Amino acid sequence: MKYDLIIIGAGPAGVAAAIYAKRSGLNILIIEKNMVGGLLNNINSIENYPGIKNISGPDLAFNMFEQLKNLNIKIQKEEVLDIKLEDNFKKVITNKDTYFTKYIILATGRATNKLNVLNADKFLHKGISYCAICDGNLYKDQEVCVVGGGDSAFQESLYLANICSKVTILIRKNKARAKKELLNRVKEIKNIEILYNSSIERLDGKDKLESVQLTNGNTIKCLALFVYIGFLPSLAFLDNLDIAMENNYLIVDNNYETSIEGIYAVGDNIKQQIYQIVTAASAGAVAATNVFNELKNPQK
Repeated sequence: MKYDLIIIGAGPAGVAAAIYAKRSGLNILIIEKNMVGGLLNNINSIENYPGIKNISGPDLAFNMFEQLKNLNIKIQKEEVLDIKLEDNFKKVITNKDTYFTKYIILATGRATNKLNVLNADKFLHKGISYCAICDGNLYKDQEVCVVGGGDSAFQESLYLANICSKVTILIRKNKARAKKELLNRVKEIKNIEILYNSSIERLDGKDKLESVQLTNGNTIKCLALFVYIGFLPSLAFLDNLDIAMENNYLIVDNNYETSIEGIYAVGDNIKQQIYQIVTAASAGAVAATNVFNELKNPQK
């Protein structure tokens, strides 16, 4: 079946693009390999989205899913493996099927960087976690560590502090990258400790994680290590396309179109100044509107 628009990814950017495209009367399809909402499902609390004082990431993701369902927007739970350019159409190849479309919006977001230290693979799901909201309750009243110095590390440390007896934040530099407001909130919590200049050398334990060995020789006892060390765009399926990127991020113009005509990109996979839910949603709306304008009033 041929579509006017295929949106790859159903995070905030992809959902916004789908809503605007569907309401414009376009024949669209969303392809998402995981869950609607993307990394929203890993966030404990969102407090900076206009009109919503506080909402959990999973709740916001569920609201998005319900909105897509109410609009009868088709979602295929598949993984995109390749995109091929064929005459006036683009062929999207997944692990289950092949689809044809005139336009594509890439809204694949980013995946969390993996911890690359000795024994990290050994303790994956045995103490190593990339989602505090998913696994935090497994360590109720236990001592845990969080590695990372950005907003995500501090937000999830606040969440863990309500569950665990102690949370130690390990930051390899001499200062944190988190917003001042978050830093101040963390400093007020008695069972959170911040250790600067603390790089991990290896992880120790028998059948499960028991401690973290730092490069400075210190050993931190903990049963879990929650990892928040940055993100990398999920764009491996574009390897066969000659598409402009910078440091693994897609380059787009003011209309969110990439260097390939008819392929747009929005959200956390593009090179931009800030990465927030509200900017992702805005980009999705703009890109979908531009696709509609191109289809109804082609000028190229």
